[in-house]
Amino acid sequence: MFPNQIVKARVGAGLAALLIAFGGCSSHRAREADSAPAAHVPTSYGAENTSTAPPDMTATEAAVAGGGAQAPSSDSGSGAPPALVLNPSAPKSYTVKRGDTLWGISTMFLRDPWLWPEIWYVNPRIENPHLIYPGDVLALAYGADGRPQVQLVEGGPARLDPRLRSSPLDGAIPTIPYGAIAAFLSRPAVLTLEQVRHSPHVVVFREEHQAGGTGQEFYVSDLNAAPNARFTVMHVGEPVHDPDNGHMMGYQGIYTATAVITRPGNPAKGLLTDSARETLRGDLVLAAANDTPASLTLRAPRTEVHGRIMSVIEGVQLIGQYDVVLINRGTTDGIGAGDVLAIDRVGDEAHDVGNGQDKAYGFGRGRTIHLPDERAGTLLVFKSYDHMSYGLVVAESTFVRVADIVRNP
Repeated sequence: MFPNQIVKARVGAGLAALLIAFGGCSSHRAREADSAPAAHVPTSYGAENTSTAPPDMTATEAAVAGGGAQAPSSDSGSGAPPALVLNPSAPKSYTVKRGDTLWGISTMFLRDPWLWPEIWYVNPRIENPHLIYPGDVLALAYGADGRPQVQLVEGGPARLDPRLRSSPLDGAIPTIPYGAIAAFLSRPAVLTLEQVRHSPHVVVFREEHQAGGTGQEFYVSDLNAAPNARFTVMHVGEPVHDPDNGHMMGYQGIYTATAVITRPGNPAKGLLTDSARETLRGDLVLAAANDTPASLTLRAPRTEVHGRIMSVIEGVQLIGQYDVVLINRGTTDGIGAGDVLAIDRVGDEAHDVGNGQDKAYGFGRGRTIHLPDERAGTLLVFKSYDHMSYGLVVAESTFVRVADIVRNP
């Protein structure tokens, strides 16, 4: 893998403009993957890259089939051969399909997907060359300096026909599955002690209901709001503690519904809409956030990171792919949306009972040994606070647990 300083230098040189917009893919007619690059690709492909992705597979499926998702990284310097960057099973061309993500495509071409800006060639002759649409044809080639490049050699119908998308960003493939994190991008997710103690809350439902869903009316006190003002209703979840020092960092905020104020006053009357789960008496009524990022750029962290997973959303015991977790590192530690972190499973304590001869002659009664930490997966940070961040597990080779380590990849 390339050192972080290489990533910083090259991304800073202009490739950091690779912004992949979140949004759904437009309808399109899938194109077959070419077995050779378009005629205007200036350089030839390496002999080792002769495999192609099956035309009916997504980038993610092709990466899994080729074993690239878990390929180990290689340490290298700026003069390392280009082959150390590429996935050995990288196809020489690939046609982007509906349902693909940038992470999946990057995994198909690269051993370390966050180094995508290292090899992405920005074609100035194509509109919006930083964005990738279904139907686009990507080709693997080598530049004049001998380094590999992934080039957009042919635009698909979603790019060429403006009738297929309502705006320039519509239809561009997302960095990761947007649905997995949508609820966390525009709503508060970590609640402070101050919010829990002093925020307005649901006092009672009309008609003596004990819980409410979409269409249910309720009353809230101490909320100064105009008619039709919208708020977010949050249930107070489990407290979040830092595994390193035991400090309480806040509470998990669990979105239940959106509230629309129908009659101001004290108490004010509201109506629940867009319910995700039942709303209970005592749930908080908070101002709706509006900090949804327009894009994510894959990158390795710019600083040294060594943190831990504090909690997992929905409280599952074993964390897997596309689960959302909260880590104890944030913007003050140099962590931001788009940073990619490795997850190491903390080694367990094992009891060595000794061999049969030890038992027979009483030479030893066994001992406790600490097993080494092992790579367990990859985490993509999508939302950061001062001292904590939310991340999505985008790849895992074994199950992940709370208190496992997150660090530079």
